[in-house]
Amino acid sequence: MKNILVPVEDHGVVEQALETALLLARTFGSYIEGMAVSSEYPVVLPVDIAIGVPSPYTPESRADIAKACRERFEGLMLSKGIARAAQGVPGPSFGWRQDGLMDDADIGSYGRVFDITVLGRPDGSDGQTRLATVEAALFETGRPVLIAPPQAPRTFDQTAVIAWNRSTETARAVSASMPLLTRAQRVVVLELEGWGTSGPSGGELSRALRNHGINAEAVTAADPQNKPGETILTEAAALGCDLLIKGAYTQSRLRQMFFGGATSHILANTTIPVLMAH
Repeated sequence: MKNILVPVEDHGVVEQALETALLLARTFGSYIEGMAVSSEYPVVLPVDIAIGVPSPYTPESRADIAKACRERFEGLMLSKGIARAAQGVPGPSFGWRQDGLMDDADIGSYGRVFDITVLGRPDGSDGQTRLATVEAALFETGRPVLIAPPQAPRTFDQTAVIAWNRSTETARAVSASMPLLTRAQRVVVLELEGWGTSGPSGGELSRALRNHGINAEAVTAADPQNKPGETILTEAAALGCDLLIKGAYTQSRLRQMFFGGATSHILANTTIPVLMAH
């Protein structure tokens, strides 16, 4: 995880995402790149038909917003003692994408050359990351996304919990998280009774992880109220989890919009870092 992308909005709460990215960068000696992101986005109907809306920004205001985003990002990096990449100093470094104010589609495409994108929790409150931004990174980059909790984490390497539902999406998330799983003191493959698709059991996944030298074990928990998102977060907290691994949207996104789902609940409510892939 040597290349980390962090989208920045000038008015949003970005400190948690930047602190989480810094923890990741210090772990792997990574390069962090910031990019300015606009809060404008298309109107999306429930049938996923996007209707463009006129931009409220003039070229001048877009330049001002991009400048404010850059100053915010670089100010935090420098305050934490992180060197500019151009200085060639060993260890974590940072840079800035120079193309002005980007939108969610740009995150989806540009993020393909990064190992991971770090974003804040999209809980719908003012100033927080928009769900549309997270979904652009999840669906379009082909790379994992790390969701930062409201309070920046201090560790990633104590207890990692894999919310295993045997899906393709979760298998991708596990693969993407291997650099972190190999560093974890303990890895718990968590299954819920009656939840998931057909596929290998948690025990079979934990055996495969142990073949990589990972201290993995399988745990099955009850979910009597059929609320997997809530149960996963509760069980993860009880296990002392400092990193949750989860596949994104095994159910269709449209179904989750109307009926809810584990991914939607976790994205909106997590208090621990969540690594997701789709």
